[in-house]
Amino acid sequence: MPEAVRAIRGATTVDADTPEQISARITELLGEMLEQNGVSREDLISIVFTATSDLVSMFPAAAARAMGLGDVPLLCAQELEVVSSTPRCLRVLAHVSTDRARNELHHVYLEGARGLRDDLPE
Repeated sequence: MPEAVRAIRGATTVDADTPEQISARITELLGEMLEQNGVSREDLISIVFTATSDLVSMFPAAAARAMGLGDVPLLCAQELEVVSSTPRCLRVLAHVSTDRARNELHHVYLEGARGLRDDLPE
């Protein structure tokens, strides 16, 4: 299969709105997303991060830059405020160049975000 642009989703939560927690959880989440999908830095096209409105201590993209992804286009946005949504939640949408089929990609949900997409296989 020729290379195509695909998107990999991921989400996690933090226990507290601190730069240390956000950085640690984003680093863990991105690491899992890349590892589970066999994606290298060179395969990354761009990454979009969202955070719920209760997370204001740092930009999630700063954690990605700290792990060596500063040359990848990164964008942060605020998640919609929806009644009964998961609090202190960080979401990631990574665009990658890959020869893997869409159904071969693994989306990663950690911590309190595990139940967000219970329709996806582990």
